[in-house]
Amino acid sequence: MGDQRRPLQPGEPAPAFALPAANLEAMVSLDSLRGRAFLIGFYRGLHCPFCRRQVLQLAGVQADLQALGVQTLAVINTPVERARLYFRHRPTPVTLLCDPDCLTHRAFGVPYLEFQPEVEGERPEWPYRASMAEFGAARINPGGALPVPMQPMEANAALNALDGFELDQTDQAIFESHATQLVGHFLVDGSGIVRWAQIEARDGPNGLCSFPDAAQFIAAAGSLSR
Repeated sequence: MGDQRRPLQPGEPAPAFALPAANLEAMVSLDSLRGRAFLIGFYRGLHCPFCRRQVLQLAGVQADLQALGVQTLAVINTPVERARLYFRHRPTPVTLLCDPDCLTHRAFGVPYLEFQPEVEGERPEWPYRASMAEFGAARINPGGALPVPMQPMEANAALNALDGFELDQTDQAIFESHATQLVGHFLVDGSGIVRWAQIEARDGPNGLCSFPDAAQFIAAAGSLSR
């Protein structure tokens, strides 16, 4: 796994962070959230149609989480100026934070995939490493938005076309730098301790772009009071 750290696990403290918000005139930090539980999701940038959909899904469950005393945050791998332009036309009630360099993703231990040559008798350590053959053989269609399951990169392009979303230069640069960044979700209590964690595609590349649903988020948030 090289210089990557393992994802934070329940019982471990969340790392300090401070990120600009795209839909607030504010910086949001771990210190500013002290005393409040929060769900924080780490996503790829706007180039990822599956991540854009997940932010919408978080908006749909936000009221239920708020009723359980949990604030909802989404960190996207997009510069704040670009994010503000996009979400000005597609507003979300979720607190949207920007980390174009994925530094906070790394601090929480959300993996990114690295490709390595196939070596006979050796199996790459997924989700940190994969062979191009393993990745190329994956087929995904989470949510059934596509007519058939597709290879992940093809699915990304097809869904963007379906959405009428065209990557600008900023999106393209982020995609080229962080195309294999995975997604992770963490529930952190008011004292800053991780109480629940989920990492995308833990069991293999066919699980790429499949994220928790509303029921899973609500169940995790409900466990805080038990």
